[in-house]
Amino acid sequence: MAAQASPLSKLLKYSDIIAAIAIITIVVMMIIPLPTFLLDMLLAFNITFALIIIMVAIYNVEPLNFSVFPSLLLVTTLFRLALNVSATRLILLEGYAGEVITAFGSFVVGGNAVVGFIVFVILVIIQFIVITKGAERVAEVAARFTLDAMPGKQMSIDADLNSGAISDSEARQRRKNIQREADFYGAMDGASKFVKGDAIAAIIIILINIIGGFFIGMVQRDMDVLHALETYTLLTVGEGLVNQIPALLISTATGIVVTRAGSEANLGYDIVSQLFKNPRVFFIASGVLALLALIPGLPGVPFFALSLVAVGVGYILHKTARSDAQSEIDQQEEQEKEEVRKPENIVSLLQVDPMELEIGYSLIPMVDVGQGGDLLDRVVMIRRQCALELGLIVPTIRIRDNIQLKPNAYVIKLKGIEIARGELLLDHYLAMNPGTAMEEIVGIETVEPAFGLPALWIQDSNREQAELAGYTVVDPVSVLTTHLTEIIKSYASEILGRQEVQTLVDNVKQNNPAVVEELVPNLLSFGDIQKVLASLLRERISIRDMVTILETLADYAQLTKDTEILSEYVRHSLARQLSRQYAPNNILTCLTVDPKLEEKINSAVQRTEHGSYVALEPQTMQVIINSLTNELPKLTNVGYQPLVLTSPAVRLHFRKLTERVAPNLIVLSYAELEPKIEVQALGMVKLPIES
Repeated sequence: MAAQASPLSKLLKYSDIIAAIAIITIVVMMIIPLPTFLLDMLLAFNITFALIIIMVAIYNVEPLNFSVFPSLLLVTTLFRLALNVSATRLILLEGYAGEVITAFGSFVVGGNAVVGFIVFVILVIIQFIVITKGAERVAEVAARFTLDAMPGKQMSIDADLNSGAISDSEARQRRKNIQREADFYGAMDGASKFVKGDAIAAIIIILINIIGGFFIGMVQRDMDVLHALETYTLLTVGEGLVNQIPALLISTATGIVVTRAGSEANLGYDIVSQLFKNPRVFFIASGVLALLALIPGLPGVPFFALSLVAVGVGYILHKTARSDAQSEIDQQEEQEKEEVRKPENIVSLLQVDPMELEIGYSLIPMVDVGQGGDLLDRVVMIRRQCALELGLIVPTIRIRDNIQLKPNAYVIKLKGIEIARGELLLDHYLAMNPGTAMEEIVGIETVEPAFGLPALWIQDSNREQAELAGYTVVDPVSVLTTHLTEIIKSYASEILGRQEVQTLVDNVKQNNPAVVEELVPNLLSFGDIQKVLASLLRERISIRDMVTILETLADYAQLTKDTEILSEYVRHSLARQLSRQYAPNNILTCLTVDPKLEEKINSAVQRTEHGSYVALEPQTMQVIINSLTNELPKLTNVGYQPLVLTSPAVRLHFRKLTERVAPNLIVLSYAELEPKIEVQALGMVKLPIES
């Protein structure tokens, strides 16, 4: 049996209709005359609603928890103006505007028009000059400061996200809150103008009512001067007071809302906890009051009585503070004992971070934003760069200091295991000779960590000399980020797991649901797709075009489940991408493989249910490796990347033969190139001619 909906849920269901009808009704009230009993109800509702608003403001913790307040301010102001118009109509037409206005005009101000007018003016001055003006200024400054602080807050969120202090969802929520906060204070800055205009309108309306009522009473109702003045002044002042009291309440709520910055509890709790925090304040106040009581001419009893009250409050606070401090110490000791008794929680120890960067204490300034460090921002850019170049979602890289490392050392870890390390000198620059610089410069010899090139650490004073001599000079942070980028690219196939694959597939599903629904899980699992994508990343092929990859897998997964063969089909589909990557000028400079060698390799392929392998004699494999080693300098010595072009049937197996001795070797097949690509072969890998 279905649960019955609560009244609040029913109200929320039709809230849009209720709001629309309420606003239209308010506007209609300015045109259509209202009977006095209905006006009494609406005036009482106006006071009640104002009380509810100020209670919500008092119990509110953060301004964003009452984000509807600017719009509510407009609606309540419009409602008061509508009541003003309706009451003015009744006052001028009938000389009577209901019991509520009469009571405020007669009972609240004692039936004295002058007193009522003065009280009304005082209320308007308090609202207009003190509360509204102050709230308007606070909202204006808060809006300006919030907008100015947005870039810094965004960078702080990125830093927390990059360091692992918060998750992606928490980062998105914080960014959303920052934007909402800026919008809120901007809206409050404008909405406070409504309250100012309402106060000005109230003064004008009361003057119109008095002058108009005085004229109507004398001309149309044949009243004498004093009777007309007294009647319409009392009614007008009563109407002004009955509307200004809710206006004053809402103005006070406006001030409370915009001044509730940095609070973590409601207003009452904050006042009590902060005002009665230090007992010394009350002891000093008690002494001052006692001195005032002894001054001749001043009434001693009130000051002396308040002095006793202040010293009593201070004594109670002092005694409570000592008791709380002792209780906190006892509780902390008890918790420590409980922790000792409890078995160690080893579950948290099982968590392994996907990627970590540990640094020595001398490298901490690279991370500290206060010392000008921008490593966190650089790491964010690395993750974006890998997403653009490889289509890979790099997990959060946790950066932490490690006192066990050398002061200038850093270590890169993958799933808790060290995969690379290096050393940096923060007060130096790394200078590398690209091969064209002939002048020698003074520096500390080292090796560039990303590519293993010889380099020098040079002083800042020698930087300009090195650049003029033709050296490539980079700062230490760039050295580290370049190394980290190359490590991510080299280990991309291991970084990509099934969970990351599901994220990529879900992203494709948003715009291309058909291909995903056809492929997963009917034809392939996430594990199978992960193997295909990992094989592409292992050879640094971007998987950003996931739509083409998944469509190719959907086409050929019906024919074979061998992920190695499926990977080759995907590579063929990415021919345009590979051509742009390795032959940007439509000219591919490479080595080729002798057709006889290709035939020998192809005939030695053994296929099993776990994949395929090449069963060649060790001597033959060594001969192939030697031939490749002898031919590669024909490419590298003239500045080309090591690349071998083979037939489609042999590409995968040739790659397997050579990946251990030449891990950076690029192996392409003719099927992976566009027809317009011109092949320029500088050598051929082949077996020696048998004698």
